[in-house]
Amino acid sequence: MRISMRSTLVLLPLALACSGEGQGEPVRVRVPEGASFAQVADSLSARDIISAPWAFSIYARAAGKADRVKPGTYAFRPGAGWSRLLDDLVAGRILTFRLVVPEGFDIDDIAPRIAEVSGTSVDSIRALLLDSAFAASMGVPGPTMEGYLYPATYTLPVDTRAESVVETMVESYREAWTEERRAAAQQRGMTERQVVTLASIIEKEARQRDEMPLISAVYHNRLRIGMALQADPTVQYALGVHRERLLYSSIDSVADHPYNTYRRRGLPPGPIGSPSARAIDATLAPADTGVLYFVARPDGSHVFTRTLDEHNRAKASIRRATAGSR
Repeated sequence: MRISMRSTLVLLPLALACSGEGQGEPVRVRVPEGASFAQVADSLSARDIISAPWAFSIYARAAGKADRVKPGTYAFRPGAGWSRLLDDLVAGRILTFRLVVPEGFDIDDIAPRIAEVSGTSVDSIRALLLDSAFAASMGVPGPTMEGYLYPATYTLPVDTRAESVVETMVESYREAWTEERRAAAQQRGMTERQVVTLASIIEKEARQRDEMPLISAVYHNRLRIGMALQADPTVQYALGVHRERLLYSSIDSVADHPYNTYRRRGLPPGPIGSPSARAIDATLAPADTGVLYFVARPDGSHVFTRTLDEHNRAKASIRRATAGSR
């Protein structure tokens, strides 16, 4: 389309007259990949953001910006100025979503957040993340996506496909696996899955981050002598619900579950949540100590001991202190 100087001069007052941000609630407009500017203008018109799509197209071409629009989902108010619309479309000021994944979150925690940014149902997201074939396609150690959705804060375009969200999180996970960490795992004789699995348990146990190397030492020592890990978070994972106090009846109710580390020796089949880099480092560099037990104080810190007798005395002491403070 040829644009005459006369057409430009006619459109300029119209563009200047529409220089504000518009009025009313913002309206979402999706610009697909490869859309022509005429299609973009028609979408804006269909949502009452502009009233003359043909004129807006001419204005954009006169400004030399009609072929520079970036895809994505935008939000504009009806009656917004043409210059403002065009600047946002060219700059790609799309709507974004802040996805926060705290350390230790598991698939049940993360699925609703991915569903919110992707517009997919929680059940569909959960099924995808628990699909071993999908985990294999993402190149993670498995058995599912559990443990490999790296905890961080992500800024993502709204309406991002669920698979793309997962890919972004896995990229961050891979970045955490530096050459130094891989070398440390190899030196310990641990596979990547084993490291992430143990790190996920440590992440759940440690309410005070500086205790991670000591908690790691407990579990490494137990694994070395063939003692059951007896990690409460793995039983909570098997139960599918968190309980402040884990009773023996709860442990017995999932006696045959592969994640019940009271009944099965060694590591469970896979991670129970997304560990932080700090938990991974604690797994790879446990404290140099012979501790085999730990019990939590009311403030979340732990008493670490070497023998069962010391452990029982520590538990009794904490119970007395707790009872006395009531």
